[in-house]
Amino acid sequence: MIQTTGPTCHPGYPAVGELERRARALASAVPGTLRLRAVGESRAGRPLWLLSAGHGERNILTVAGAHANEPVGGASALRLARLLAHGPGTLDRLGCTWHFLLCLDPDGARLAHGWVPEDVAPSLEECHLRFYRPAFARQPESLPAPGSARPPMPESATLVRLLDELRPVAQFTLHGIEFGGAFAMMTRPVPGAARAFRATAGRLGVPLDDHPCDGPDWLPERPGILIRPGDRTGDERDPSGFVAESTWLYPRRYGTLTTLVEAPAWAVPAVADARPAPDPRRAVARIGDLLVARTRELAALLPGGADHAPGPLAPLRDAARELIEVAPSVAATWAAEEITGSRGHIATLAVAARRLPLRAAGMMRRALLPTAPTTANALGDLVREWCQELDKTFTPHWLPIPTQTSLHVHTMLDVAERICAPHATPGGGQGF
Repeated sequence: MIQTTGPTCHPGYPAVGELERRARALASAVPGTLRLRAVGESRAGRPLWLLSAGHGERNILTVAGAHANEPVGGASALRLARLLAHGPGTLDRLGCTWHFLLCLDPDGARLAHGWVPEDVAPSLEECHLRFYRPAFARQPESLPAPGSARPPMPESATLVRLLDELRPVAQFTLHGIEFGGAFAMMTRPVPGAARAFRATAGRLGVPLDDHPCDGPDWLPERPGILIRPGDRTGDERDPSGFVAESTWLYPRRYGTLTTLVEAPAWAVPAVADARPAPDPRRAVARIGDLLVARTRELAALLPGGADHAPGPLAPLRDAARELIEVAPSVAATWAAEEITGSRGHIATLAVAARRLPLRAAGMMRRALLPTAPTTANALGDLVREWCQELDKTFTPHWLPIPTQTSLHVHTMLDVAERICAPHATPGGGQGF
């Protein structure tokens, strides 16, 4: 049994510079176990840091900070690195070297940084007034489709080189949704991993998303698990169009298992309700109407040219515009799905229908503040109004950051034990 007690990181989300500082301190404290090196650069020339633990023949790679609005991954990576450094027997038993890419998108993280909760919970409004998540093509886990004229981002190319170099037995990608429930996405089943993930969430008091709405091409193993079927790439239904060609799926050529772990910052218990929902198809139609109506309300605030943003803030504007434009196709995808009928699934879609407009409003407000303060203030009013409605409808509650990182750390260690330890059965199988 792997022990996960012991030294942990500071309870706040570490910013990019703080990630490097803490990693250097860790590597200096245990030089025989931990090494830190730059493996590439971002578009703006910021280093991409890889912290490696152990000297085993097999490799495991953890990717943090792939999405700028999800700083919990870096905190989780440092926490696990510290645990491994103070308990090297784990790495010896697994026969692996564990690598941590501390922040895949440091440029985006710099633009998103601004709310760093410590011992008290922040507000949903504060989170969204400082929000940033890049447009799909600027998210480094997204790779250009074959034949595309779009070159890979430097961050994407660095991650692909690492995957080619390491050929890891497992890749973990750490994510943190603003509000909702926990779930995991896996590129193949691992016996016992789903039960263990559910047990971990239960111990931590984190609600499981009964049927996540991410990855419409992935098969739900309710509650809280999505499995990628086969090698499908050409029939992607995800409205972003960026999942089939992604660094999640790229290393399957090496037999790598990729596990994406989503930890909510604010928990919404309603998404875990497995009871049948009354008239689910009608409910989904209403939810899609809400999403489209709110994004149209945003678009109406941005008449011709009002969304001009200074150069450094243009990524905020572009990401907000993309969310507004993609909303109808998202609603159409939901309507075309086979509705499972659980109350949790309906709640998950209802939460997502509020999340997308909130993100867009917060980013557009930031983009317009220097040049169109009146419009920016109106967007800020919408953020406040929608956060209040969300709070009244779903009563989300803040999960302490150590709880969020515990979900990541326990899940990574459990999956690694199952695929690397001598008694484990490698690869897929029944009993998931």
